[in-house]
Amino acid sequence: MSEAGSAVLPDGGKVTIRHARREDLPTLVALFAADSLGGHGDTSDPVAAGDYLAAFEEIERSPNDRLYVAELAGEVAGTFQTTLTRTLTGRGSLKMTVEAVQTRADLRGRGIGAAMIRFAIEEARRAGARQVQLMSNAVRVDAHRFYERLGFAKSHVGFKLKL
Repeated sequence: MSEAGSAVLPDGGKVTIRHARREDLPTLVALFAADSLGGHGDTSDPVAAGDYLAAFEEIERSPNDRLYVAELAGEVAGTFQTTLTRTLTGRGSLKMTVEAVQTRADLRGRGIGAAMIRFAIEEARRAGARQVQLMSNAVRVDAHRFYERLGFAKSHVGFKLKL
């Protein structure tokens, strides 16, 4: 998997996509905590810091998971995570799942999200994946249009069971 990539945004700005670092963690947590639609229960409360650090370290150690940030003018503007999964279906195909896609609210509409997704797609191709998949909360109608503009199709119904 690539260490970094960059893209020129429609407004001429340059976004750099790189692996997340430990020092990015407070910014990423704040980004998730600010998401009122996600329903994930994320919080910037210092009591939860250990949970986020443990998750970050596990992701960092995993050979199949990558956590990325998109930087604009030296600041974290967005984030996403990828996971590669080998399955027996599709003749043993490799799939990439894209998770936790977030762009800072004040920077949406500038092309940062599209740059992150295009980067993920290219990483999937480099890894030899046959498919890129993602799930989006049913209430995120704008996000659904965004993913469809990038070539994704609604093809499955997802189910979740909270434990």
